[in-house]
Amino acid sequence: MKASIITIGDEILIGQVLDTNTQWIANKLHALGVELVETVSISDTKEAIVNGMDHAVSIADLIIVTGGLGPTKDDITKYTLTSYFEDELVLNEVVLAQVKAMFDKRGIPFGHLNKAQAMLPKKATILPNPIGTAAGMWFEKNGKIVISLPGVPFEMKGLVENEVLPRLIKIGGFPSQVYQTYVLYGVGESTAAEMLEDFENQIPEFIKLAYLPAPGRLRLRLTGVHADKSFLETILLEQGTKVAEVFKDYSFMIGDVDYVNFVKEKLIERNQTLAVAESCTGGKIANEITAHSGVSAFFLGGVIAYNSALKQNLLGVPLEVIKKHSVVSSQVAKEMVLGVKRITGANYAIATTGNAGPTLDDTNEEVGIVFIAIATKNKVIVEKFNFGQPREKVIEQAKNKAFEMLSKEILKNH
Repeated sequence: MKASIITIGDEILIGQVLDTNTQWIANKLHALGVELVETVSISDTKEAIVNGMDHAVSIADLIIVTGGLGPTKDDITKYTLTSYFEDELVLNEVVLAQVKAMFDKRGIPFGHLNKAQAMLPKKATILPNPIGTAAGMWFEKNGKIVISLPGVPFEMKGLVENEVLPRLIKIGGFPSQVYQTYVLYGVGESTAAEMLEDFENQIPEFIKLAYLPAPGRLRLRLTGVHADKSFLETILLEQGTKVAEVFKDYSFMIGDVDYVNFVKEKLIERNQTLAVAESCTGGKIANEITAHSGVSAFFLGGVIAYNSALKQNLLGVPLEVIKKHSVVSSQVAKEMVLGVKRITGANYAIATTGNAGPTLDDTNEEVGIVFIAIATKNKVIVEKFNFGQPREKVIEQAKNKAFEMLSKEILKNH
């Protein structure tokens, strides 16, 4: 079964509202084994809806539409779809009673616009919405299924979970679909593709490899589609082992794991601690850590020493080192990481100093240059990187590279 998702609303098209519905529905359809062939957002006009439907039914067997089911005049989805399927609106007493009960419970007056919510297409299967006033509608014609759902995310999710998915499962006939994600740090998309060229040439045709790049990391996703789920899982595991072998000398994680959870797991397991001293990353590393729960068990804290005076006064970086090498240097990064390790007593420490741009400020290094230092029990590792531009990219990649370097040292010291 091939599917199309249509989201309706000018607020989505102008960027006023983020379309999270499509992503959520797509994940549910993928897990079910439905092939999603298109997603599209269209405006709240009859012409746009009709054109969108004409196109969707030409390429898909299942069309899921969200939005435009409210009580106001700009909500025309229900009326347009009723006309599209040559149907008529009739009063649905069950929905009317449910909406009235909801208003009574909340002490809200029930008006004629609210009653209009119970006017629903006669031929459609009505999907009750116990937490909202807009019922879902399930149309079928010429072997095509069109499902219209409210755009409010929590209402849409309730209807998908309780009404749509059970009905689709009952229809059945979906192939098994299994996927595995890997996270690779320190290798770019094109380099990874070259390294995986031989692997891709021998991969079974029912398995696909996708590259999902982001600043500082690359996600690789193997997806398999086959009638025999047990066979598929076995083959996918074998192929994943081959991918892992290609990147055995790099920072490579199985699953959609992030570095913070990896560091958290290892340091808590060993009863060890971490501290950070940040300059150019401006607290991004500490923020990434504290965004996770339970990190107080290993993360002691950090210092944002953006100014040279703070580097000296808080972290003990000697003034002569700054004068001789400038604040963006391997020497200063080393002094920073030793300083934060000393004042916190942490087992591991990270330090960053660099020029994220766009100006050179008081450094001799060009924009994009970052020095990252990692301190362990017995040594300090400092590396120099050129992350280019713009500023946001430099900071994001510096943060990810710092976690990559730390993870490598943690693995070495097991």
